Amino acid sequence: MKKIIPFLVALFMFNASQAQTKTTDWAELKAFHALMSETYHAAEVGNLAPLKEKKAELYRASKVWYAAEVPEGFDKEKTTVTLKKLMIKCNDIWYSIEKQETDANITKMITEAHDLFHTVVGECRKH
Repeated sequence: MKKIIPFLVALFMFNASQAQTKTTDWAELKAFHALMSETYHAAEVGNLAPLKEKKAELYRASKVWYAAEVPEGFDKEKTTVTLKKLMIKCNDIWYSIEKQETDANITKMITEAHDLFHTVVGECRKH
């Protein structure tokens, strides 16, 4: 019995680490996050150049992420709905930049997209 308990604890920890790996290895999430991080954090301090330069890439990455299979660790329905909103928001950003809308409006939109990103990685995970 004394040997079984440590074995069960180890097995439980291994399974928990595998579940975490499945959700953190979502390639499309990582690709989108790299672009979001680069564009949003610059926009936070008033530098919209990276976003204006990578607007199409950001939209394409959101579209690829939306089309990807949702991993087990996420609520499929909630994730899909949120990713669709994110894709639409990224398309709107691209369009707004092309129309040369105000920097304030573009900054507001990238902030909304950033919030949607965090909804996916936070609230859409199964607990």
